Amino acid sequence: MNNQLLTQHRRIALLTDGASTPFLAKTAISLLRYRTADIAAVIDREHAGKTSAELFNAGNAPVVSSWSPELNCDAIYIGIAPPGGKLPEAWRPQLEAAIRAGVDVVSGLHDFLSEDSQWRELAQQSGSQIIDVRKNHWKETATGKPFRENCVRIHAVGHDCSIGKMVTTVEIDRGLQAAGKSSRFLATGQTGIMISGLGVPADCVVSDFVNGAVEYLVRDNEDADFLLVEGQGSISHPAYSAVTLGLLHGCVPQGLVFCYEAGRSEVKGFDGCAIPQLEKQIQAIEQLANLRGPSKFIGVSVNTRKLSPGEAKLEVERAEHRFGLPACDVYRDGADKLVRASLELQAACVPSVLQETGA
Repeated sequence: MNNQLLTQHRRIALLTDGASTPFLAKTAISLLRYRTADIAAVIDREHAGKTSAELFNAGNAPVVSSWSPELNCDAIYIGIAPPGGKLPEAWRPQLEAAIRAGVDVVSGLHDFLSEDSQWRELAQQSGSQIIDVRKNHWKETATGKPFRENCVRIHAVGHDCSIGKMVTTVEIDRGLQAAGKSSRFLATGQTGIMISGLGVPADCVVSDFVNGAVEYLVRDNEDADFLLVEGQGSISHPAYSAVTLGLLHGCVPQGLVFCYEAGRSEVKGFDGCAIPQLEKQIQAIEQLANLRGPSKFIGVSVNTRKLSPGEAKLEVERAEHRFGLPACDVYRDGADKLVRASLELQAACVPSVLQETGA
């Protein structure tokens, strides 16, 4: 759950070769945004000669055609999250060459690279570490015991996959830290773990143990005054709703942030499968959350990536009117509104804060 080796990598090559699209390369894009200084290069032969800013509108790393020792990298990170989580066969020669050279390989795929016996033997000889961030052996169920009273847990949920739940929690966490608060981002997916080195790969934990793994993650970090828990999937998702509910009941959040992408009406990757009305999802999530403990929505995070600046501003205003909650696009606007809502939640539910503020 805590892999400090990931945060020690200081010259990372992101491998996205042939898959440098927002749909597939969201891991690379987030690493370029949140570990900018650690990214030495992006590998994609088709776009070699460009920069990551030109290719992904993130960071400013050079795009190169292949891995080579001249890059002087200490790690290669698999920068894609494709459906099915398979490693592209065309990538194997580059990764094998890096392993032979003692370079670490970090993967968030469902294909566990560390289980390749040839690569494992090569890594032992060269000193390379092959790290599968989704690989885990968690086999403990939740206890249901209460968390520290003054630990405020805020959890991002949403109407579908890949809409910005991780970015929302990271940005709120950063905002709270900037305000001088003790806050920690808790990752529940491969990209978040690669960014922070801390988290649970919730979608790769046996279903009976998801709640327990998340509960343990919270309990291991409840010394912080705020915990920002990344969300996964959606409660109505035809494939991933079990992970969503396990997270919700494992972290027992006092505060919820609802995330949605403007204009998305169908479940990602499920053509013809309509996303239920947002109000219905919000009502269902709040009811399910309150089965474990008092919980309420404190804000809305709107993904307006397909809208013009003017359209985005109107969409955020509509969201505030529609849901009666503070709303923003954390990419375009920053997370200040959600940070303020988090502080207000703390003042409302933590007795010591009420005393300090004189409320």
